[in-house]
Amino acid sequence: MQRIKTWQLIVIFILMCFVSATFLRLNNIGMVERRNAVVTADANGDKDVIQNRLYDLQRYVAEHMNTDMGKGVYLTESRSRDAENIYAKASNDSNPNGNIYKKAQEVCAPKFSNYSYAYLQCTINELSKYPSSSTLISEVELPPAEAYLHVYYSPFWSSDFAGWSVLISVVILIMIFIRFTSVLILRLMLRKHYKMI
Repeated sequence: MQRIKTWQLIVIFILMCFVSATFLRLNNIGMVERRNAVVTADANGDKDVIQNRLYDLQRYVAEHMNTDMGKGVYLTESRSRDAENIYAKASNDSNPNGNIYKKAQEVCAPKFSNYSYAYLQCTINELSKYPSSSTLISEVELPPAEAYLHVYYSPFWSSDFAGWSVLISVVILIMIFIRFTSVLILRLMLRKHYKMI
């Protein structure tokens, strides 16, 4: 290592930083591809495929650094389908006004492209226009939103190409720092020594 000069270490460090950044970016791209696969599977609606894509995403994020998902992935379409199924089951209630849930959906569904709080409020407002023969409006419980949110956390360091390249970059940086520090200390010692002479 003494044969390698400091400027050569700096060049190697810059190259290793570039390699590290490339591998970290590839890790992030891999996470984004798997997250998009989850969203696509959610749009298609096959629960087994959704579970498999979620497992792939979870495993990838857990094994690679720089794959932080931020706010996570939300299964909007699954929640919308589940809410529609709950409304469909609730609409089997006997009411002298007919199927009031179907009427409410016919009014609200064209206004909103997917399930949201505004859609829920519209449905409740439409249902309140009809006198109900039961307390079914208050009994309808939609699934909690948290059940459809999936957040996975990436490790601080992983033993993949990105992790090892970052580790090598840090080691080279430490070596450069030690060299600069030792040269500085040596100069101070020499100045002090020559002042004494």
